[in-house]
Amino acid sequence: MTKNISLLGATGSIGIQTIDIIREHPQEFKLVAFSAGRNVEKAREIILEFAPTLVSVQEENDAILLKKEFPSIELAYGSKGLIDVATHPDASVLVNAVLGSIGLESTLEAIKQQKTIALANKETLVTAGHLVMAAAAKYNAIILPVDSEHSALFQSMNGEKRSQVSRLILTASGGSFRDRTRSELKNVTIQDALNHPNWSMGAKITIDSATMMNKGLEVIEAQVLFDMPYDDIDVVLHRESIIHSMVEFQDTSVMAQLGTPDMRVPIQYALSYPDRLPRKKAKRLNLVEIGKLHFEEMDFTRFHALQLAYDAGRAGGSMTTVLNAANEAAVALFLNGDITFLKIEDCIERVMDKHTVINMPDLEMILHVDANTRKAVQNMVKY
Repeated sequence: MTKNISLLGATGSIGIQTIDIIREHPQEFKLVAFSAGRNVEKAREIILEFAPTLVSVQEENDAILLKKEFPSIELAYGSKGLIDVATHPDASVLVNAVLGSIGLESTLEAIKQQKTIALANKETLVTAGHLVMAAAAKYNAIILPVDSEHSALFQSMNGEKRSQVSRLILTASGGSFRDRTRSELKNVTIQDALNHPNWSMGAKITIDSATMMNKGLEVIEAQVLFDMPYDDIDVVLHRESIIHSMVEFQDTSVMAQLGTPDMRVPIQYALSYPDRLPRKKAKRLNLVEIGKLHFEEMDFTRFHALQLAYDAGRAGGSMTTVLNAANEAAVALFLNGDITFLKIEDCIERVMDKHTVINMPDLEMILHVDANTRKAVQNMVKY
């Protein structure tokens, strides 16, 4: 039976790879709705290939333009357009691949429609994990992780009793600057930071990987998804990105999920779950060819952003919203050339230090804290 897919963020790195999977398995998946931000040209290509019934873009003028070209397709725009895509009545699965907390409201609305949520947008859980998980429980919606690390944890726990899990172990490649000291990071360029050794990702995620904030957000996401204490969630440096994460059980057995660094694998698993489909073009893992796998203890002083994420997670409440919003704003400033690389962490820490935690914030409060945090970071540059 064909699964109808709605896709938020179709023109980003994860979105494009999701479309690769849909293209590879036309009998299993059909793209019925997608959002494309400002990338009208890519949206046009996707429309021509997949003939969806609904498309959303960011700007109203772009929606009008595309409607003239494709009169038979419904066009939407803005935040309402994201919700329209997420709740499309024909779709049973929503892939949330948009960047940042912008995907939160649309995900919550899709959960109310009892969609299966394939979640590649970690910021949604970091910003409002308690709301998302409570809604999923209330409406009996399934949330499947698309991040390679959380997919690995999910797969390693399949068939096991969650009560018998004693530790989650996330692996980290170390990003673009894993072999540089903090003093060597003072004058790194944007291009240096975007040069990831293992993975092909979008600019924001690649910068997050370089600061190690990406791993910090993943730690918080793992806590939300699997309800584990932060003291039982570890991170180890693993240069090869072959073991995507591990689960230790109370009998000391450790389950790991291995594979080549290819995001299409966890994307396809989330789409096909509980089944597994063949990958016709994927590179198979050859451990003999790799020869050795390396692991190192994580240095929280060197990767200060990871420490900030643990601190935010343990503080709880609205602090994780502050962490995520400050990071998004600071990374945008760095990519725009307004601040240096190390200033990203400094901006985040300064905003966190000034914030008073609000426990169990509702959606309105989360959006308020998010907006104020972004303004605070931007003001650090202005004055």
